[in-house]
Amino acid sequence: MDSTISDETTRTPLPSTAMEGLKIVVVGGFGVGKTTMVRSVSEIRPLNTEETMTQAGLGIDNTGGVADKTTTTVAFDFGRISLSEQLVLYLFGAPGQERFWFLWDRLFAGTLGAVVLVDTRRLEDSWYAIDRLEHHGTPFIVARNNFPGAQHGLEEVRDALTLSPDVPLIDCDARSRESAKNVLITLVNHLYALSSARETAS
Repeated sequence: MDSTISDETTRTPLPSTAMEGLKIVVVGGFGVGKTTMVRSVSEIRPLNTEETMTQAGLGIDNTGGVADKTTTTVAFDFGRISLSEQLVLYLFGAPGQERFWFLWDRLFAGTLGAVVLVDTRRLEDSWYAIDRLEHHGTPFIVARNNFPGAQHGLEEVRDALTLSPDVPLIDCDARSRESAKNVLITLVNHLYALSSARETAS
């Protein structure tokens, strides 16, 4: 599927009717598709801090399952998408390499919710992201990025990650704008449901 973004979308101005901005973080293991998701869905030319991987990372960076990957995010990705005339999402893609995880806690500051992007070939890479989000009390959903060769079903993924039944778990193709947008809409709906439940309880 074509993941390119037209010049028209890279220059989309912020709507004058925008009333509310939500900070969303996309987290997950190395090479799971976080940069791709931000790039595919952003209505502006995304900011990214990808650098070429060098020999210095040998023995430090775990490239198992992604041996063909030649770049890595060293700070964060940033993009923007307007879900409606009033609601704008600001997207931050967290770095996946373990040596950059110290940045995550700062990225989580002010975040209303998160997307945990997973690769079923390397599910263990998702555990740290889920642990940190739960530690911060940050609501999240899990999106299974459909890489070629992925064989585990959604319920198998839920069991493997010991996800609570109330955590949404969906399929996605991080290269597809519509698929990535659906992931974000699912997160927003989840945040709205949690907010409504708190108001009802109070």
